Amino acid sequence: MTKAPALFTRRIIDFFLFTSVFIALCAVCMAYQTYYLFGVPVSVNYICFIFFGSLCSYNFHWYLTPAIYGGSYKTHWSIRNKKLHLFFFLVGLAGAAWFILPMLHEWEWLLVSAFITFLYSAPKIPFPPFHHLKRIAIGKTIFLSLVWTHSTVLLPLVLSGEVWKAEHVLFFVNRFFLIYAICILFDYRDRADDRKEGIKSLITLLPDRGIDILFWSSLGIFLLTSIALYAEGFAAADCIALFIPGTLVAALHSYSKKNPSDYLYYFVLDGLMMFSAILLFIIHF
Repeated sequence: MTKAPALFTRRIIDFFLFTSVFIALCAVCMAYQTYYLFGVPVSVNYICFIFFGSLCSYNFHWYLTPAIYGGSYKTHWSIRNKKLHLFFFLVGLAGAAWFILPMLHEWEWLLVSAFITFLYSAPKIPFPPFHHLKRIAIGKTIFLSLVWTHSTVLLPLVLSGEVWKAEHVLFFVNRFFLIYAICILFDYRDRADDRKEGIKSLITLLPDRGIDILFWSSLGIFLLTSIALYAEGFAAADCIALFIPGTLVAALHSYSKKNPSDYLYYFVLDGLMMFSAILLFIIHF
């Protein structure tokens, strides 16, 4: 009898994490953090757009992921639930299309975001023109980090009409390198599968030492920009809140290499991208 509630709970958690509802909520929190830190009015249209857009892009990515990526529990779940990924992709596409309509006056910025997002998943599309992208997808981790920063930092500010200053640039760089460090850990875990599928990236090409240098360099830039934000006038408590997730990513570096748990990656590491937003909420509310 005790196994039934545990199994039900696990199925609910799997659904929440693996359909990308959780990561879509992370995107919402990260965008809201940008609005809050720069005192910009929150755009409900954009918040809804980024939620549905995240559902669309992630479920599209996992729908295309082939059975060759068979090493993880998450991948087996996705293979068994292709129809569910297709459903959430279509729901996300419809929602994103609806909420993008009031923002089409900034179509150039939105198109850039869509293009970068597409570049990340394009090598998985099972048609010959896209197969060639596997050989040149060196920057796929950079693409993913860039689209996250573009959609959760740059677009909320640009669509709000903010005039960019030094603190905006520093915040963009700060968020990019935190996300990039997290993405490096993901790609390190998945590099054997990437090699099987023929996808080339910095992580599949570099030796372990080179990957570690890339990881710690990213966190180094993250640290420097956290300090620079304080120098630019950010409150000390806000800078600490922004900095704490980076220290946790650093602390998980060695552990994550030995523990490929999907819950560690898709809940803890993904969750660290929005953790500073939660800390800011606790501090100020």
